[in-house]
Amino acid sequence: MKILFWGTPAYAVPSLDALVAAGHTLVGVVSQPDRRRGRGKALMASPVKARALELGLPVFTPERIRREPAIQAELAALGADASVVVAFGQILPPEVLAQPPLGCWNGHGSLLPRWRGAAPIQWSLIEGDSHTGVGIMAMEPGLDTGPVLLERPIPIGLLENAGQLAGRLAALTAELLLEALPRIEAAGPGPEAERLARLGVRRQSEEGVTHARLLTKEDFQIDWRQPALTIHRRVMGLHPGAYTSWGEERLRLLATEPLVQRLADQLSPEAAALCGRNWPGQQAGEPPAALPGRVLAVEPGVGAVLATGGCPLLLRQGQLAGRAACAGRALLQQLGLRPGDHLGAMSRSVLSGVPHVSDAGGDR
Repeated sequence: MKILFWGTPAYAVPSLDALVAAGHTLVGVVSQPDRRRGRGKALMASPVKARALELGLPVFTPERIRREPAIQAELAALGADASVVVAFGQILPPEVLAQPPLGCWNGHGSLLPRWRGAAPIQWSLIEGDSHTGVGIMAMEPGLDTGPVLLERPIPIGLLENAGQLAGRLAALTAELLLEALPRIEAAGPGPEAERLARLGVRRQSEEGVTHARLLTKEDFQIDWRQPALTIHRRVMGLHPGAYTSWGEERLRLLATEPLVQRLADQLSPEAAALCGRNWPGQQAGEPPAALPGRVLAVEPGVGAVLATGGCPLLLRQGQLAGRAACAGRALLQQLGLRPGDHLGAMSRSVLSGVPHVSDAGGDR
């Protein structure tokens, strides 16, 4: 098939590579324009554009495809049989969706209609979903509202971060696209309703719709008054960006484990051994009587145990601004943490009036 590929981040690169390796003809690649990145703010190509140039493919980088009729005309002239979209980052206008005779197809990283939108992987982790997956969807002008041709679920591990989950979903997206395209080709061209009927697509339910909104700066700052499981999900979902403060420095939280007894079988052996322990100021079965963010204990070679609004949280890996990421003993040495120290920007006078959230209601 002659395919026009749309994609921008590293997540989309395995799909591009898979289409090329399978023998499809890539008539062009559309990606977001170069952006300034890194400390030096150098202008850099997107991962998809960089890979497309390595493969010798023609690349188009519209700033806003819906407002650029000249580029729309160039893309139409390529004569693609179908468009394949994987995390492109712009909504395609009806004029573009109508161009390829076999339709425009999106590889989306969620089980639709849950998590339509820009950050489905992050929000599935933040909200504690037990499963997610990939859907191959016929595109419509609405945001991820089209009917689904293929779908496959995968479980989410408690200790899995956004990068790890994205890697699995990216590979699954490439796999499902290769499975879907022969079916799309066999169904042939024609009026959209007839094509989709021949393919037997599943219309999305209007129930259970959730939207994965764009993340803001405020989302990344940890609030230690929340339960341990809530904080842990945020650390994993926003990896590697969730942060707190340590003194006057910003500390990224890269790996944590919630010391929740009922989750012990999903934790590392080191963390599981800490579940159920009584910490300073705590009676059996009660939350630690400590300010959220306080260091309850330092476990050599493992990490620091921190008070939250519920069960304690084990900090296993972190990174101070301008320093290398480190874990275990190296992390404790770099931070110099001791029991009684406090992470987080809020003062003790503010926190002293904050009630604890019980484990029964908070660490669900």
